[in-house]
Amino acid sequence: MAILRASPQMPSKSRKVSLIYFVIVTLLLVGLVPLVLTGWLLSEKSGRELRSAENRYQIQLVQEKARQIEMFGHRFTSVVSSLSTALELSRDPAMISSPRTEAKLSSILRENPDLVALNVIPANAEPLSAFRAESISGQDVAAISTEALESMSKAKVVVGEPHQVGAAGQSVMPFSSVVNIDGVRVATIVAIASLQPVSQGVVGVPTAREEDLWNAGLPIVFVVNQKGDVIFHPDPALAAAKRSMGDLKIVQEWLESGVQVQSALVPFSASFNGGSHDMIGAYSTARLTDEYNVGVITMQDEKHALASVGEMRSQAWLISMAFAVFALLIGVIGARLMTSPLLRLVNAAKQIAAGNFGSRVETKNITEIGTLGETFNFMTDKIEDQIANLAKAAEENRELFVGTVKALAAAIDGKDKYTRGHSERVARISVAMGKRLGMDEAELDTLRMSALLHDVGKIAIDDAILKKPAALTDAEYEIMKTHPQRGYKIMSQIPAMKDFLPGMYMHHEMVNGKGYPQGLTGDQIPLQAKIISVADTFDAMTIDRPYSKGMDLPAALARLRDFVGTRYQSDVVEALVDACSDGEVANGIVRQLAEIRAAANGEEPKVPTKLVA
Repeated sequence: MAILRASPQMPSKSRKVSLIYFVIVTLLLVGLVPLVLTGWLLSEKSGRELRSAENRYQIQLVQEKARQIEMFGHRFTSVVSSLSTALELSRDPAMISSPRTEAKLSSILRENPDLVALNVIPANAEPLSAFRAESISGQDVAAISTEALESMSKAKVVVGEPHQVGAAGQSVMPFSSVVNIDGVRVATIVAIASLQPVSQGVVGVPTAREEDLWNAGLPIVFVVNQKGDVIFHPDPALAAAKRSMGDLKIVQEWLESGVQVQSALVPFSASFNGGSHDMIGAYSTARLTDEYNVGVITMQDEKHALASVGEMRSQAWLISMAFAVFALLIGVIGARLMTSPLLRLVNAAKQIAAGNFGSRVETKNITEIGTLGETFNFMTDKIEDQIANLAKAAEENRELFVGTVKALAAAIDGKDKYTRGHSERVARISVAMGKRLGMDEAELDTLRMSALLHDVGKIAIDDAILKKPAALTDAEYEIMKTHPQRGYKIMSQIPAMKDFLPGMYMHHEMVNGKGYPQGLTGDQIPLQAKIISVADTFDAMTIDRPYSKGMDLPAALARLRDFVGTRYQSDVVEALVDACSDGEVANGIVRQLAEIRAAANGEEPKVPTKLVA
């Protein structure tokens, strides 16, 4: 018959005088009203000033970036135009193909580290070129020069579209100028400049994916050409693909304004990955030549750009509260007598939080605090009951979990009579070693569970391999070696098993990197796995197999020491030796081993009480 436990009853309610009326009236009169008014006025003013400052910053930023691009363009238009003018002044077409000109090209290339190639293409002779072979190939120089020839106009200098060259995909831009002698075009000069330095200066942030920039709300600075295609962008993939940004309103406005508007601030909305963002941004025009302009665009999510507005408002509120302190002191003094019972309730709550569930408060106050105290005591009674129930349930769950793990380990070991009890022994040996390596109780408990489950992957190995009475073939051994991955795959699906996975997955790794499944070395292998590896090998060495007899304890320990530095870590092996010296391992393992051997021979087991390795 079920027995029902009586639950504590809620205390009967008695009418109390409401304290809230006294507190509200006092705060409204001496503190709250001036606080709200002052804080509101200051925060609004601060917000307006900060928005104006952000707008000015956006404009100044794009103007500065545009000037950088213009300086870059003027630098290389000056290179080709000055060389063109020098050849024209010579009034000698033969000078174009002379060794002197070739030497001049090499000199200019050395003086300009951002210049990757300089090519002079005579009308009726072979081209002269100087280029940095580590940055651009001769084929790329020829291809870019040919395209520049086809796009030449009547302008003195023509700027071409960017190209990607080299294995690293470096961005370059061609600058072209014609050489006219007596009104006849006798040559074309093509300078190919690297865009990497100016790109880094303009973009202003390390390489980042476009999605990461949007998600983080960071400012995005990029450059587009007169078609709206990307030239510079923090995401190199966009620049490499010359992606069109014409779908952004700010880019559309720049394309429509052309050179009529040098700089402008544009609030707009944009969509990315299905989400809508209110943006603020600005653009500025950089003129490389009279015929070639680019747009420098900066934009940022308004919520992130003006995040400091909220911070300034908070500061304004704090300042306002400082001015309201004097007024609030008057209210505090008046309310002190009424709030003292509340302080006692707070102290009682702290005791409950510290674990003293026997703490209670007096409930003699006639206001709502008295009702609150009664309710608090009732709540404490219920919490105390629930804590006890939860502790009991947690212990039961823990015992169930450990029992399940042991049962699973026993089921795996039980598939082969020669490995019966193997996981239990490995767990016991591992814990003995872990104690000597300074592990705390929580780490030892995790180590025990991981050791119990270290061979769980064998549940997926064919019994014909597991129970084979002879040594495994190479093919069978390779299948057997997959049991750590199989165990990991099985147990990684269970969140509660997360802490046990390292020992389960890596107990066949070796410190020299020749283990499996990952070939980890040294400190890459967790200590949990190193301990289980030694314990697993020790148990395997000291039990009899159909094809080999188990080793004695001293011989097994000596053999393990031989593997220090190749398979095992020295301090881990010595921890096993110490455990054997103290009898903590030998007493249990040797007794089980002796019982197995005695049962097989029909004899009484003889087990030493202590072995020293």
